[in-house]
Amino acid sequence: MANFFSDNRDLEFTLNNLDLLEAVALRENNYKFAEEFETAPVDYADALDNFNRVLSVVGEICGDNIEPRSRTVDREGPHFADGVVTYHPLTQANLEDLRKADVSGVMLEHRFGGLNFPVSVYTMMTEMVSRADASLQNLFGLQDIAETIAEFGSEEQKQQYLPLFAQGKVDGSMDLTEPDYGSDLQAVKLRAWQDENGQWYLNGMKRFITNGCAQVHLVLARSEEGTSDGRGLSMFICEACPQLVVRRIEDKMGIHGVATCELQYNDVPAQLCGKRRLGLIRYVMSLMNGARVAISAQAVGIAEAAYRAARQYAAEREQFKKSIDKFPAIYDMLAGMKAKLTAARTLLYETTRAVDLRTVYTHLAEGADATPEIKDMAKYYNKLAAILTPMCKALATESANQIAYDTIQIHGGTGFMRDFNAERFYRDARITNIYEGTTQLQVVAAIGGVMQRDADKRLNEMFALNFEGESAKLAEILKGLYAKQLEAVKFVADRKDVAYHDLHARDLVEMETYVFVGMLMLRDAQKCEDRFVLAQRYILDAQAEFAKRYAKVMSGDQTVIENHRDVIDY
Repeated sequence: MANFFSDNRDLEFTLNNLDLLEAVALRENNYKFAEEFETAPVDYADALDNFNRVLSVVGEICGDNIEPRSRTVDREGPHFADGVVTYHPLTQANLEDLRKADVSGVMLEHRFGGLNFPVSVYTMMTEMVSRADASLQNLFGLQDIAETIAEFGSEEQKQQYLPLFAQGKVDGSMDLTEPDYGSDLQAVKLRAWQDENGQWYLNGMKRFITNGCAQVHLVLARSEEGTSDGRGLSMFICEACPQLVVRRIEDKMGIHGVATCELQYNDVPAQLCGKRRLGLIRYVMSLMNGARVAISAQAVGIAEAAYRAARQYAAEREQFKKSIDKFPAIYDMLAGMKAKLTAARTLLYETTRAVDLRTVYTHLAEGADATPEIKDMAKYYNKLAAILTPMCKALATESANQIAYDTIQIHGGTGFMRDFNAERFYRDARITNIYEGTTQLQVVAAIGGVMQRDADKRLNEMFALNFEGESAKLAEILKGLYAKQLEAVKFVADRKDVAYHDLHARDLVEMETYVFVGMLMLRDAQKCEDRFVLAQRYILDAQAEFAKRYAKVMSGDQTVIENHRDVIDY
């Protein structure tokens, strides 16, 4: 019997030390929901017990059922013929196992049949599912579709769709990307038009749509004639019908278990979701931020699977009469992989905690009796979540790619063969730092918060902790890096040079990440001394990487800006 929750002490540590007390109490209306719904917790201890039990159930499904099926799903994938996508029988079995576990509406309110769990706990589920089969996360993780309807849809739309999502009777997709525009969503052309009775219809094309064969679609479309930017876009809900045609599914490098579709809309009937003109600037940004957290969890899950495969192989593979994990070149690589994995997970769940608090305080702030203190908290957590989400996706996905790469290296020639899972982890990881916004776009999303110092309050809370001994020495290193980060930010801001700012944005975001994550790991080492060695390894590695980026930023060198065309075109 394998259980992907109970066998992962880092994940168990995270749940028990994440401090969701405030977020859960507010989400549960100070536990008054327990008076109406038998599934609602009566206090935080009860909620934490619920989280542990459900995570254990999902962990068992992942370990015993989903992971053993993953190689076959990867090899055979879904079937497409005559416009119909049929998922592999084992994928269907996986989805049925999860449906029977009542985890189809993890974050939905109790009144719709959901569990009303915080994002943090749902993210732990998506991490475990991803470790078992990364492609299945792209189906299980689409619960954000229902969340978007819950957040922005009308009461009628909520009643129509959310109970079905919670029961696992329908699945969803978010249809954003178009053939010619990729990440440039402001340029979306798919047209939404109304007939004389006010009925909306959708006409156009979408491409690279994960699970585009779904029953319920959230679609970004141009509702305002004569517009060409994001202000002319609205969000729509439509359902699978003969007018919505799956033209083909993509032949991909990885994530083989889920269908990625090209869709043609031939006047598909639709409902407006929310208000006109807010499709991109509010609704899609909310949807994509949720998706970015989910992909970060997917990346961490892949990295966990890859690291475990590398660790096991290195312990079993003998060369020159000893296992290869005894060689410095290999154990140094494994230690670096473990530190990167732990760092990515630590930032992931610090991010989800901020997202959970942002969600509850934003709802409270929109109430008629919202106090100035509540509005200030909503503003603070909005800013914190806005900077941490892209930082998290960049770190988790880039780390997953490196860990998967190193896993193949440790396997040697066997890692290149399909007889081992190492090559699948490598293929699956590669998309994570591309979809839902490339790493370069995560930098664009994070750099504003870095320049405006939106994470400083949280950083200073951690700097104020009482560190002793070797931990105090590491804290001093991080304080020194923080001082240099402030210096580098001021240096770039004072130059008032857009090109220089953009060129070094990634350096500044990564420097911010090193300091912030270093403090998170040192904080956790205060709670569990066994984690000190992980914090130490990460911080010492980060110190060297920070120094390289700091030197680049502070050099003032314009060579790349001035000569890049000569280099590119040579």
